[in-house]
Amino acid sequence: MCWTSPEKKTHRVAALEAATYQRHPIHGENRTWAETNCYTDLLVEMLHGLGHEPCAVLPYTLAIDFEGDQWTFFKPPHTEVESLYGVDIQELALWRPLVEHVRDQVAAGRIVLVELDSFFLPDTAGTAYKIAHVKTAVGVNEIDVESRHLGYFHNNGYFEVSGDDFDELFHMNGLPHDRMLPPFCEIAKISEGAAIPRGPRLVEASLALLDRHLARAPRTNPFPRFRAQFERDLEALMAADIGAFHKYSFATLRQYGACFELAGTCLGWLGDNGVDGLGPARAALADISQTAKTFQFQLARSMSRKKALDLAPIDAMGAAWDRAMSELRGRRG
Repeated sequence: MCWTSPEKKTHRVAALEAATYQRHPIHGENRTWAETNCYTDLLVEMLHGLGHEPCAVLPYTLAIDFEGDQWTFFKPPHTEVESLYGVDIQELALWRPLVEHVRDQVAAGRIVLVELDSFFLPDTAGTAYKIAHVKTAVGVNEIDVESRHLGYFHNNGYFEVSGDDFDELFHMNGLPHDRMLPPFCEIAKISEGAAIPRGPRLVEASLALLDRHLARAPRTNPFPRFRAQFERDLEALMAADIGAFHKYSFATLRQYGACFELAGTCLGWLGDNGVDGLGPARAALADISQTAKTFQFQLARSMSRKKALDLAPIDAMGAAWDRAMSELRGRRG
């Protein structure tokens, strides 16, 4: 899997090129939510780039809840990523310059998952690149320090960065100041000889995870609790600017909207692989996802115009959640 060029001192894990990379359908043009959250999107594309089917690990999305001031920041459990794909994710302690760790770990055949500054990532053009300093998780698959080149998984695809942006990402022109904390960093260790489930065995393993996370799902509907808090938050939101909308929406509407779309995708994948009876639950989850997207636009418009907002869509999403969970629990116990 790992490859190193002795001439250019390029290290890479998977043989990928940004210009020809085909993203996973989870990030296709027909999606309600083009992106979910940076960590989940990263793992989806990393697993896809390594030749795996990421839909199998998505049952965890069924267990998200309203946490009081936000919805669960959903991330694939590391133990399940390892059991399904033989990819062991471990934290990496940074005691040297970051670029040295990344170079050596990629040379050892590990993808490095690290928080970088979107201000220097060209794939964020129009949102953060050269606009705002926003940390985001990327998966470094290829690095050439001498050529100042990086190939990385991020959000909905696989990209490259080079030149001055490479230098800024890794502080090549000087050490970061003493008030700059090192980023959170992990490595994805890929087990070549692991007994990874394939075909029907992968479907069976995913179904076992579905049962596990269905048992972990909230016992009471989270949407009434969300509505009560949303009503309390609404007065402050109406007096805030669009920046507050983006932060609030990311932690609430986008978080559960994107998550339940992934849950529906998981059920669709299982259905396509011979698991019957998941259609009604999948349709209910799609209702939540699509309604959340529409409600997000309604909230933005209401804040902009300082007009009252109809909260009935939250009740509709709550009813859809009840339908989805009732269907799944009725079929899967």
